[in-house]
Amino acid sequence: MDGERSRPLIYLDHHATTPLDRRVLDAMRPWLEAEFANPASIEHVMGRTAEAAVATARRQVADLINADPREIIFTSGATEANNLAIKGTAMFHVKHRARIGELPGHMVTFATEHKCVLESCRRLEGEGWRVTRLAPGAGGVPDAAAVAAALQPDTRLVSVMAANNEIGVLAPLAEIGRLTRARGILLHCDAAQAFGKVALDVQAQNIDLMSLSGHKMYGPKGIGVLYVRRRPRVRLEPLFDGGGQEQGLRAGTLAAPLIIGLGEAARLAGLEMAQDAARLDRLAQRLHQRLAQEAGGISLNGAGQPRLPGSLNLRVAGVAAQDLLAAVPELCLSTGSACASGAPEPSYVLTALGLDRQAAMESFRLAIGRFTSDDQVARAGDLLTAAIGRLRRATPPAAASGQASAAPASTSGKASGTAT
Repeated sequence: MDGERSRPLIYLDHHATTPLDRRVLDAMRPWLEAEFANPASIEHVMGRTAEAAVATARRQVADLINADPREIIFTSGATEANNLAIKGTAMFHVKHRARIGELPGHMVTFATEHKCVLESCRRLEGEGWRVTRLAPGAGGVPDAAAVAAALQPDTRLVSVMAANNEIGVLAPLAEIGRLTRARGILLHCDAAQAFGKVALDVQAQNIDLMSLSGHKMYGPKGIGVLYVRRRPRVRLEPLFDGGGQEQGLRAGTLAAPLIIGLGEAARLAGLEMAQDAARLDRLAQRLHQRLAQEAGGISLNGAGQPRLPGSLNLRVAGVAAQDLLAAVPELCLSTGSACASGAPEPSYVLTALGLDRQAAMESFRLAIGRFTSDDQVARAGDLLTAAIGRLRRATPPAAASGQASAAPASTSGKASGTAT
């Protein structure tokens, strides 16, 4: 481990987490030291000062998604927010609608959602709920037409992520939101990856519940948000009981330093998001183009679709992704795959896209971030190109059959170019 850390590392795993922006740390520091009071202790001046700082952070988060500050419920992260949105919706329905025979009900989600969404739905299935898991459409993008076809008279909730955490493609939230609002069905959006990176507007997109995370957008770990619409009112049951904090939906002492850090991260994103996106797209296109031209056999998973700035999920034909990552220890990358009992398994997201096992196992993800330099991207290109060449030379020709090639594609907005 010490030997690994002695190398100059290049961090390209910003889908997993982001570094804490130094300006966010500076905003948090007073609340970790001198200003340590509980925001609920409003009987004294220190408590009221903390309460006011939390209120400012609540407004900063709300502003970034065009919400009312009263609609912002602080949680420990997006996983808790997702659980509260999905299970809280179900629990409220069972508690308040069972007496008129409307239980249990139906939910719709996609097979490419984050595990905590899929597992929450699976838990509800054990309690009698019916869940439809849709396959994604072209390039891994959730298909609004498929959602429309899946809706049933007793559908209570549709859950779709704003940006996929493995391939980075963006969902047509406004289109899906129009469908659900017209039917009086709640729309929940896991926006952990998208928050602070692309524009989100809960009003224009007709979103009823939205989960957010701090550590995916240069804020602190351990803090997140569930946006809960006030008009039309969304009703949830809390997951646990306590002192009634956060409008009775999320009990527990508010983590003021983390909340203030999240607020500052949201403020900075509002100022710098567009500039960051343009730079990250440029760097990602440069890296993709270089690998496609110099290494060859490179395809972009989710090609031709709008995606998060700086996001690439690449298949290197004939090279196992885990071997490639092991060959470039200076780079912090990930496969997006889960491991069970020590045996590597292909990404469930990539297999849902229709990739076979070999293609999925040849794929890895990278995400360039706010503090990634041009020189680091160039160095990553050097290392990856050299490693791919070495691994291919060491691989018998039969094992490297079926190599793919691709033209570089734009990484956000309207993608230009295709990949196979």
